[in-house]
Amino acid sequence: MLSGKQKRFLRSLAHHVDPIFQVGKGGVNDHLIRHIQEAIEVRELIKITVLNNSGEDRQEVGAELSEKSGAELVQVIGKIVVLYKESRDNKKIELPR
Repeated sequence: MLSGKQKRFLRSLAHHVDPIFQVGKGGVNDHLIRHIQEAIEVRELIKITVLNNSGEDRQEVGAELSEKSGAELVQVIGKIVVLYKESRDNKKIELPR
């Protein structure tokens, strides 16, 4: 679990990151989860856009993405979901204590 201080730190880093995935009317599927897991291993911090045509609640989509991908849900703001997972091989982000 991330502390409040760590979440604030990650939100500040995520501010300058562009979303790399979109959840549309197809919703969350295994194909999307696999791509998210691969990308988060390389980048550690990613943004995902939930499109208006998805028809799902953005908070629920964020929780589902974090649970299935094994990542921490940092923030859901507007239509953007921010996820973080510490990389095993490509560690770039040093979290505050």
